[in-house]
Amino acid sequence: MKNIAIVGASALLAACATTQPPLTDYSRGSGATRSEAQQALEFDKADIKLRIEPATRSIAGDVTLTFGTRAPLASIELDLDRNLPIDAIDVDNRPLPPSSWRNPDGKLTVDLPQTLQPGRQVNVRVRYHGQPHVAKKAPWDGGFVWSKTPDGQPWVASAVQGEGCDLFWPCIDHPTGKAKVVDEHITVQAPLVAAGNGIAMGMDEKDGWRTYHWRTKNPSTYGISINVAPYQLLSGEYRSRYGNVIPLRMWYLPQNEKGAKELFAEFAPMLDFFESTIGPYPFGDEKMGVVETPHKGMEHQTINAYGNNYAKTAFGYDELLQHEFAHEWFGNQLTNADWDDMWLHEGLGSYMQPLYMQALRGDQEYFALLMQQRAMVMNKAPIVSGKPRLEEDVYDTKRGGPGQDIYNKGSLVMHTLRGLIGDDAFFRSVREEVYGTPDPRPGNFAPRYGTTPEFMAIVKRVSGRDLDWFFQAYLYQKALPELQATRNGNTLQLAWKTEKNTPFPMPVEVKVGERVLRLPMTDGRGSLEVPEGMAYTLDPHSKVLRREQHIERFQEWQEEQRKKREKAKAA
Repeated sequence: MKNIAIVGASALLAACATTQPPLTDYSRGSGATRSEAQQALEFDKADIKLRIEPATRSIAGDVTLTFGTRAPLASIELDLDRNLPIDAIDVDNRPLPPSSWRNPDGKLTVDLPQTLQPGRQVNVRVRYHGQPHVAKKAPWDGGFVWSKTPDGQPWVASAVQGEGCDLFWPCIDHPTGKAKVVDEHITVQAPLVAAGNGIAMGMDEKDGWRTYHWRTKNPSTYGISINVAPYQLLSGEYRSRYGNVIPLRMWYLPQNEKGAKELFAEFAPMLDFFESTIGPYPFGDEKMGVVETPHKGMEHQTINAYGNNYAKTAFGYDELLQHEFAHEWFGNQLTNADWDDMWLHEGLGSYMQPLYMQALRGDQEYFALLMQQRAMVMNKAPIVSGKPRLEEDVYDTKRGGPGQDIYNKGSLVMHTLRGLIGDDAFFRSVREEVYGTPDPRPGNFAPRYGTTPEFMAIVKRVSGRDLDWFFQAYLYQKALPELQATRNGNTLQLAWKTEKNTPFPMPVEVKVGERVLRLPMTDGRGSLEVPEGMAYTLDPHSKVLRREQHIERFQEWQEEQRKKREKAKAA
């Protein structure tokens, strides 16, 4: 049960959010294709100074961005919510007249005093203020969360994955818009604490205000976050199997010390699982960080947001923490080059949960979690469209996106691929996609961008098999392959059918009596002898994701129940 004080604050925020100026279509549409001018930029550094004012729910920003370029540029194009008024812009310490910049719809264009040439750098300083967009239901709706702790103190967080970094600082709102280095200087009233990304660089206090300094490398654009509260801190370290020592940090509300300590105890086992299964923690020279937030959660790089109320499950681990932590590999180390490839974050990240249970407790929990995911696969649209997409185009099924299938279906596709090519080829393929090298070690890799075609090519090379038919059926078509079974006397005939009648030579196991037979299904068909009166089981070890009508009937029933509840509520 949520604390009453938090619920009350959330209701107040929701009421206030209805009066805030709307976001433009441009600002709301995170991940729009970058212009040629933005693609030419080399984003070397962002120095972000933010003063957080909970009493007025406002911020004051002073951000300096350092760019190089691969082509001559007469202007710099940034993204910043137009509802944050700009006070001044300097270029290389030279103040610009207001006529030198414009921001009609959230795309901030700054005319440079002189053309920026390749091989040179420019510093663009933007000072601004205002009330940042408030999230109505973070993290599903992006923006700031202005809340209160149970004892009435300010509790502030940002969660901007959907709408983008431009909701509170001038940035390049695209997955490939990362800065090489980001310095954060977050100013809050004492005794509040500001937990940030990367490494703590100290804290200054003056006139009742504190400024916390943080530095991080190659952060994902929406992974930069604000976290302010009267936090307490848990500290420790993890000695990695790769020889390095990783700092462990957790910021929590004082009222939740018991739950925080129990959660903190899960850090090391999770780290060991990921390092043994995928590879070294990508940000071991910074930290593994978690911060308690007034919203559910988000994979903010090295400072994962956690708002799961320290829930317990029958599986014996915190599933929200594990999922968000998975994104340090699938999202922060490996970042999709376009939102169309978002399943690389969420599908692989979601598969880590059943894998974790299999590693800790065995097959029962593994298949139990896979079954939970299977019941939620909707097949409304292909997981991958093959064209550039906005974030909302992917997450919103009403806009033709796959929605939650990038999580659940993506996970089950990975389970099926693993069974098809074997553990060695599967984990080697995933490792190379994540790190860009088959033998990652601390210091020999850096955060990278990935695409679906790249992953397909890696799987082909590592497995030595052309699996285009597999990915076409599972990623680029919405309907699941259907295994059609026809019994004629003592013969059981099997045939695969795909949505677009593409080839699908997926091997199938069939249990007949006590024997399990494997049919290669080379041309998508196969047959075997089943004595009359003897039962058989298709895919007895649940290796293959396929259409199952009983699940469709269950989902239809669920939808009927939902409509009945809504009708009763409206009556």
